[in-house]
Amino acid sequence: MDHIPRLGFGTYGRTNQNGVEAIGFALETGYRHLDTAQSYNNEKEVGAALAQSTIDREDIWVTTKVDMANFGIGRLIPSLEISLEKLGGPVDLALIHWPSPNNEIALEVYLEQIHDAKSQGLTRNIGVSNFPIAMLKQAENILGKGEILTNQFELNPGFQNKTLADFCQASGILVTCYQPIAQGRLGSNPDMQAIATHHDATPSQVALAWELAKGYSAIPTSSKEARTRSNFDALTLQLTDAEMETIGAIQQAPRSIDPDWGPAWDD
Repeated sequence: MDHIPRLGFGTYGRTNQNGVEAIGFALETGYRHLDTAQSYNNEKEVGAALAQSTIDREDIWVTTKVDMANFGIGRLIPSLEISLEKLGGPVDLALIHWPSPNNEIALEVYLEQIHDAKSQGLTRNIGVSNFPIAMLKQAENILGKGEILTNQFELNPGFQNKTLADFCQASGILVTCYQPIAQGRLGSNPDMQAIATHHDATPSQVALAWELAKGYSAIPTSSKEARTRSNFDALTLQLTDAEMETIGAIQQAPRSIDPDWGPAWDD
């Protein structure tokens, strides 16, 4: 697949046989983008779901993320090769999951390795996750403009991360939203409720529709088939300009994923 499907299925928490079935159902529903990571400990389950699916593998975009433990010199590519064994072949996108805490390992060390992985055909594209603006600029200086396909970070109507999102879009870096439906917390927002009621939709569908209309990619997940299907139906939801503005003006909550060792955020 040449282009990343903007609505993907996140696989965090989808483990064991139940996870294989949930991922398989997502593919049956119509998702053609699966997002996993070494640290999710479910690349094997994703690979099993892909192997069991009747859908051509070339029609499914697969993303994985390299764990911080594998950033050291000579470690990233062997770790990615293990990931590919579990997943059943090369991936469409490999990301650096988090910057190395406190710059324990220099940015050049792991970015150059993931670039080499692309050169060796282990991944078709490369990108980053949880990179603030300063680190994105450093990454572009190391790799060159246009090498970073996407930056994946927390973003939803309740936490819009606007400074970083605007920078990425201005730089030609795709914004990929994790926590795109804020684990259901948006349902208590009256504006989201009103817009959802108007469209006979759910607040989660409204959140996803807003993100897609903004030009972002989003990777919701669920273990429940009804919610997996409902989230996918957000592709057919069209919000008005006024509704987009209303959502854009929602009072912002703190980020929900903020480890002590995380980078210096922009917002």
